[in-house]
Amino acid sequence: MKWEARDLVGVATIDRQERRNALNADLCHDLRARLESAGDVRVVLITGAGTAFCSGADLVTRFEGDDRSAEDTLRPAFELLMDAIEAFPGPVIAAVNGPAIGAGMQMAVACDFRVVAPTAAFSIPAARLGIVLSPANIQRLALLVGPAMARDLLMTARALDADEAEAAGLVNRRADEALAEALAWADEIAALAPLTVASHKQALVLLARAQGYDDEARAQIRDLEEAALRSRDLQEGLAAFGEKRVPRFEGR
Repeated sequence: MKWEARDLVGVATIDRQERRNALNADLCHDLRARLESAGDVRVVLITGAGTAFCSGADLVTRFEGDDRSAEDTLRPAFELLMDAIEAFPGPVIAAVNGPAIGAGMQMAVACDFRVVAPTAAFSIPAARLGIVLSPANIQRLALLVGPAMARDLLMTARALDADEAEAAGLVNRRADEALAEALAWADEIAALAPLTVASHKQALVLLARAQGYDDEARAQIRDLEEAALRSRDLQEGLAAFGEKRVPRFEGR
């Protein structure tokens, strides 16, 4: 990951172009550390190098000699990163320069704003792999796009192009050059009263949490998530991904 501080604006660029900017645990830790120690930075931009924003979790690593530990390390690191985006005092803007898939879409959803290029696409193909999202990420998605669209995305695994994403409420601004537009917008926001901006963000975060799951429901979803991680379907989904074939799910 590359980090650049431009006065009051910090720019984090995910730069794993050989993996289409897929996330691993180290990258999640690095980005979280930047968010938690940003100093005078008031607005943070997250974008991807090359033609992709983020292609999701780095599943390819699983098929290059690593065991389950890589996956077990990534999941908590990713959840901590999502929490850090939400906890950052100022706005976090996703400059979505290309596909935002799986964890990449979840990261864009966790950001406060999304500036989207015409080449952007959004999808959460968890149902093609046998994965269940965390309660927090399901909640963020449903509160942003509404329950009907959240069902569509999570239960059918379909992709949205930039136009469909805008219609769904995912897009704040459209621009041919997403990063340039996001930088100009970030400069405008950084010139505003930072305590006011931070207070309004925190108030909206608290409102979203109040509209979300109670502890019992959250625990039930965590149980579903853990059951999926132990399932044969997940093993089959990951194997099919690595072997580039259609998975044969059994529902167990």
